[in-house]
Amino acid sequence: MADEHVGGGPIHLTLHMGPRLTRPVPRAVSEALLSAQITGTAGERSGFQLAFDLTKRGAIIERLLPEGFFDPRTRVILTTTVRGTTTVLLDGLIVRQEVGASNQPGQTTLTVTGEDLTLLMDLEERADRYPNLSPARRVERILVKYADYGIHPDVVPEQIVQQPREQYRVDYQTGTDLAYVNELARANGYVFYLEPGPEPGRSTAYWGPQRRLGQRQHALNVNMDVNSTVDQLTFAYDGAAREEPQARWQDPLTRESPLIPQPDISPLRPPLGRRASPALKRRRLSGTAKKDLAQVQAEALARAATSADAISGSGHLDVNRHGYVLRPRELVGVRGAGVTYDGDYYVTSVTHNLTPGSYRQNFTLSREGLIARSTTVRP
Repeated sequence: MADEHVGGGPIHLTLHMGPRLTRPVPRAVSEALLSAQITGTAGERSGFQLAFDLTKRGAIIERLLPEGFFDPRTRVILTTTVRGTTTVLLDGLIVRQEVGASNQPGQTTLTVTGEDLTLLMDLEERADRYPNLSPARRVERILVKYADYGIHPDVVPEQIVQQPREQYRVDYQTGTDLAYVNELARANGYVFYLEPGPEPGRSTAYWGPQRRLGQRQHALNVNMDVNSTVDQLTFAYDGAAREEPQARWQDPLTRESPLIPQPDISPLRPPLGRRASPALKRRRLSGTAKKDLAQVQAEALARAATSADAISGSGHLDVNRHGYVLRPRELVGVRGAGVTYDGDYYVTSVTHNLTPGSYRQNFTLSREGLIARSTTVRP
């Protein structure tokens, strides 16, 4: 949908709810929807909040609420349709409901808050063992358990091969599936998140490096008079953000503990800026001496990559004015901010704010250096 121009077009919302298999909500529910807020962030669980008007003696307060229609663990799917193109913005579970009663007419509301389907992976602690399985294979084995919810795994093999041998070491999981999958992602400089769609009822569970390659989204224009598409855009350069990890590994034969060379993070984080920010901090990684060499190299690579983005940006836009829906966890170009901060960025997070007649987005951007690597961005 981001490539389908939506400027000035009517935006229609469709809401499906149910225990596992959802169906369109009753008309009384769709007409009572006051606002929807959905937040998607790289490497984190997405969240949502829906607000409904609680009309006195209406169907929601009289029948649906007492019957458990909005109870926790109810599945919610929200889609938008613009000019015939449908995009799934949300596929998650209700966690909390809140009723705000008021003496003022029309001010009594029901607010439901929830998280995406990775919540299912965080409800039960497990103890499991994974003999002779690499990190990527372990993630695949965990994700297949959630196929009943339409979750399809997209797992990228780790950059540094870590094929364990059972006679030396067996990897164990203690805790929830989500905690373990995120632990494996952090150890390899990867991210894990759920992307709803492309069809309602289906999602993609992505475990891999941040997607910093491929086609860019339509550019964010600022300070360009009538051509501006962004209301506000602010940039910051945090010189203390980037770290240089120091890791030692003990050779089991010689008992020597050499310092691991500094890793090249470009396979995980292809550079977006021409002048990379220097690492002002040095951090010593603890507990690495007795690990396998591949594990230590992967940990050092992960630490260097995850701290690389010293440049950040934040702003908000009106979707109708911008003309396109900005997607998180992808690349986008910036124009009009000056030579230092123009160019391509990774969209770290996007918050969709939908109310009748309005569709606005708050967003954050990041990259590792200053000055664009190219003189052009996608318009």
